[in-house]
Amino acid sequence: MRTLLATITAVVLTACGAEVATTAATGAAIKKQEVEAGEKTKENVQKKLDAAAEAMRLQTEQQENSYK
Repeated sequence: MRTLLATITAVVLTACGAEVATTAATGAAIKKQEVEAGEKTKENVQKKLDAAAEAMRLQTEQQENSYK
């Protein structure tokens, strides 16, 4: 009886550990996706900032040329 109880306990604890490991792996995958999405957003924002800076530079250059 004790052997059976010990075996059942071991199986239950192993299953619980597997569930925790699966949950951790899923959480890590979600975090990875969030990081990748954040990097894409950062790249898009940087491109927009660069374009706006270039537009301002061109506008300033045109204004300077019109005063000459």
